Order: sequence, then C-alpha cells, then structure tokens
Amino acid sequence: QVQLVESGGGLVQAGGSLRLSCAASGITWGINRMGWYRQAPGKQRELVTTITSGGSTNYADSVKGRFTISRDNAKNTVYLQMNSLKPEDTAVYYCNVHWYSEYWGQGTQVTVSS
Repeated sequence: QVQLVESGGGLVQAGGSLRLSCAASGITWGINRMGWYRQAPGKQRELVTTITSGGSTNYADSVKGRFTISRDNAKNTVYLQMNSLKPEDTAVYYCNVHWYSEYWGQGTQVTVSS
C-alpha cells in the first residue's frame, strides 16, 4: 500500500522560508512524476510544481524564482524549498505521486503572515 507522509509546514512571516518534505512508502521501484499542489480557502486545488524521474521540472508562474522542487530517488522523497514567501502562498500543500496510479498526501498547512 502506497503512503505519502508530508512534513515541514507551519507559520512564517512574509519573506521567510519553509521546506516541505514528502516521503513515499510502499513503492518498490522508480516513481515517474512527483509534485506539489496547494489549495487555499475557497479556491480550487492548483499545481505548484512537478519533477520527473529525469529531473525535468515545471513551475506555476506564481512561484517561479521563489520555489524549488527536488527529489531523492533512493529515498522516494520529494522536497519543496519555498523562499520569499508571500501571504498569498498560504494554503494546504499536497504531495502528489504518479506510480502506476496517482497518490496524494494528507496535506500540510502553510501560513504566511503579513
């Protein structure tokens, strides 16, 4: 059974940084695509960033230059380094993994105060 465990959310002031982690268990070999989505109150879930097994990345325009996604294939873990955080980055952040099927983490709250 595949499980995704996220960590690293919290409260930070505008301009600050946070690093999210998502560890996938129950996976026996290479994960194709990993990524992060977020959902703010009253809004739909939106793509933040993805990374393929080969390291190709894709970012939403709103986070380009501020967020960086990376992955450790040996640990089946994906990271999201978030710098220069803004109040509009406040949301629940969800890890997403494509491995034969699609899997979601439980979500971690990120709150950026002004």
